[in-house]
Amino acid sequence: MTALLLAGCGSLPRINPDLAMRPSHPIRVEGAYGPLSNQQSKAILARLKLGADDIHIFERHLALVQEMGGSPLVVGNKVELLLDGPATYASMFAAINAATDTINLETYILEPDEIGQSLVDTLLVKQRTGVQVNLLYDSVGSLSTPKAFFQPLLDAGVHVLEYNPVDPLKARKDWALNERDHRKLLVVDGKIAYVGGINISSVYSAGSFGSPFARSRKARHTQDGPTWRDTHLRIEGPVVADFQKLFMSTWEQQKGDALNGRQYFPQLGNKGREVVRAIGSSPGDPYSLMYVTLISAINSAESQVYLTNAYFLPDPQLLTALKDAAARGVDVRLLLPGKSDSDLVLYASRSFYRELLSSGIRVYERQDALLHSKTAMIDGVWSTVGSTNLDWRSRLNNQEIDAVILGQDFGNRMQAMFEQDLQASRQITLDAWENRSLLSRLKETGARLWARLL
Repeated sequence: MTALLLAGCGSLPRINPDLAMRPSHPIRVEGAYGPLSNQQSKAILARLKLGADDIHIFERHLALVQEMGGSPLVVGNKVELLLDGPATYASMFAAINAATDTINLETYILEPDEIGQSLVDTLLVKQRTGVQVNLLYDSVGSLSTPKAFFQPLLDAGVHVLEYNPVDPLKARKDWALNERDHRKLLVVDGKIAYVGGINISSVYSAGSFGSPFARSRKARHTQDGPTWRDTHLRIEGPVVADFQKLFMSTWEQQKGDALNGRQYFPQLGNKGREVVRAIGSSPGDPYSLMYVTLISAINSAESQVYLTNAYFLPDPQLLTALKDAAARGVDVRLLLPGKSDSDLVLYASRSFYRELLSSGIRVYERQDALLHSKTAMIDGVWSTVGSTNLDWRSRLNNQEIDAVILGQDFGNRMQAMFEQDLQASRQITLDAWENRSLLSRLKETGARLWARLL
């Protein structure tokens, strides 16, 4: 991959902003029956271009995604955009209840609350009716969940695996306390995948657009807190196999029980028209593939860069990419939290505002909900939804999972979602920011010192 020069700060690669967006070889995509021929690929890509307002922009991003390496572009998928917890949980529980063979769930947080207990009860029913359930949860993310909470699952035959246990005596490899599994992935029968930012927790139980109140994680079970705003995807089609492979790879790396005797990779037919790429990032990789892909997409942007992110702590390269895009006339907008479950992250993030605003970047803060989404839409044709935050931890220490979707139809849905969020947000202007209080400035300066550790 000629675009990458693996140098610079730590494990972060340097991305060449002059990456040629014309591929050096024909763009190839995969479908339900494996790699397509050059003729089939060209026909599919021609149909996609017909839906694009600017074919040139679409071709640039299509070439970019191919040049990034890793998993392939896959056609024939149906992608549903799920806003907030209620829609996501309703869809996930429906898929789980309809499962006939396997359920693979990977999550950072599994709370022992109403949603967590409902999930466990549902999984128990499926396991007892012959469906094999495999559960992978992060040791730190679910630190407050007692081991007894998982015992009924184990007793029923569910395979339960704790990612990188905090107890060094239980470590399965070199003790790596700082390496966490931040992914949120559900694969049902090898045919349906759910990917996004939503954990298993009652903080997501209420929607964020004028819906009833939910508790915050920070004040769980003790006092009222803000509603959480997040985004998830439901995906059907051939690309589900790539998400299944990512689950299986982590399971094997963590030395989980052998997963055999089931049809984890069934034949997958075409379900829709979306072109999707599954991206898994791991601290064991030489660099974060999602980080590389996003930076390159920003460097190639011609009209729009709309980023929504819960934890915005940019490294110098991301900051430069955003400022350079704004300098060449791209409409760069950042939708960030106005409240957070971490005050330290919130103030560290705000410490970048003056530099961003001075560069012509528009910054908005969501006001009525705790923003937890990790999404992007670039040039109306390149979109992503997943678990990756724009902070140092996601770039260097976490297992993350994201979906990149190409095409204007899905881009239109992403833009509509972004605009809906803006209606509940406050724009931060440079003049107003320059007049913030001395106390706020001191908090930002202090928090900035810890940015690389957050």
